[in-house]
Amino acid sequence: MTESPEELLTEAQLKRLQDFDFPCITKELPGIGGVLKQELEDFIVEEIPVYEPQGTGEHLFLWIEKRDVSGPDLVGHLSRSLNIDPQFVGMAGIKDRRAITRQYVSVPASCEPDLAAVTIDQITVLKHSLHQNKLKTGHLVGNRFSILLRETSSEAYEVAVQIRDELLKFGFPNYFGPQRFGHGGRTVQFGLKSLFRPPGKVRGKRARFELSAVQSWLFNLALAERIDEELFHTALLGDVMQVRKSGGPFVVEDVNREKERLKTGEIAIAGPVFGPKMKMPTDEVQERENRILSSAGLTLNDFARHRKLCAGTRRPYSILPESIEISPEANGLRFQFELPTGCYATTMLREFMKTDWSPDSVRDSIE
Repeated sequence: MTESPEELLTEAQLKRLQDFDFPCITKELPGIGGVLKQELEDFIVEEIPVYEPQGTGEHLFLWIEKRDVSGPDLVGHLSRSLNIDPQFVGMAGIKDRRAITRQYVSVPASCEPDLAAVTIDQITVLKHSLHQNKLKTGHLVGNRFSILLRETSSEAYEVAVQIRDELLKFGFPNYFGPQRFGHGGRTVQFGLKSLFRPPGKVRGKRARFELSAVQSWLFNLALAERIDEELFHTALLGDVMQVRKSGGPFVVEDVNREKERLKTGEIAIAGPVFGPKMKMPTDEVQERENRILSSAGLTLNDFARHRKLCAGTRRPYSILPESIEISPEANGLRFQFELPTGCYATTMLREFMKTDWSPDSVRDSIE
C-alpha cells in the first residue's frame, strides 16, 4: 500500500473524476449552457417530509427557512441560541448553503420558550409543533426544487423542452454529483487509502464519508459504462432490478418478461454501491461489476473489511421525474420539479446545460 492517496488513482482515473467526465443520456441534443446560483433566489429547495409532527411529544419540530447558511452552520446556530448540545438537533437531510431552503429540524421540546432566539436575518422559524420522535437522517420523501438557470443560449427554451421530454420518457442518469468527490477528487483518494487500512484504524463520520465517496465513484463508472454501450434502458440477464414504488430488489432471470416493466417505468435497473450487504447480480452483469472493481484495483473483500462503514446497497441507474416544469424568465429559464431523497438536482440539470461540472462549479448542491 502506498502512503500517498494520489498514487491510488491513475492519472486518467483522476482526470476523469476531476472533470466529471461521465456521459449524458441526451448527448444527441445540444446543451443550453447557463449559470447556477448567481443569486440566492435562483435556487430554492423545500423538503418533502415523510410525515408531519403530531402535535404532542418530547421533541419540537421547527419548519425553518435559511438563506445562504450551510447545514453545519444551522446546527451550530441552533445549538448556541437554544443552549443545547448539537447532538440533540435532528435533521432529515443537509440542504444547500447557496440557496433558500425550507426544512424540518427537531430539538428537545424544552426549547420552546427560547424559540425567539433562533430567528435572525438568515434563519427564520416559519412554524413549529411537537412530535414524539426526534427527526433522523433520511426521514424525508425527497425535495421540491425551483431553480433559475441564467445566461442560457438563445434557443434554450425549445431545446430544453426536447430534453425534458426525453427525460420524462426514459429518466435521467442517477449519478452521484461531483461535489460528493471533493476538490480534485481528494475525498475518493482518501477513501481508497482508508480501504486498505486495518478496520480498527478507520472509524467515525469522516471515514464513512470518504469510503462512501469511493462507492459513489464506482457506481458512476458502472452507470457510465451502461450509457456508453447504449444499455441504459436495456435489461440484461443477471441485472438487479428495483420496483420503483417499493424499492424491492430482484435478479433478472427472464429478460423478455422484465422488458415491458422496464419500458413502462415500473422497475429500474439498480447499480452497485459495493459492500457486503449489496444484493449480488449474476451472469454477465456480475462480470461487468467485477471488471469495474478490478479496474480500480479493488475487490468486494476490501469493502467487507469495513462492513460497519460501507455495508453496500443497490441504487437505481435512472430517476424518472413525474414532471419538469420549464418557464422562460427575463434572465433565463426556471425549472420546477421534485426528486426523491438521495438524488442530485444538479445531475439532472447537467442534461440540460452540458457545461463545466467540476466539483467547484456545483459546490454545495443538494443531495
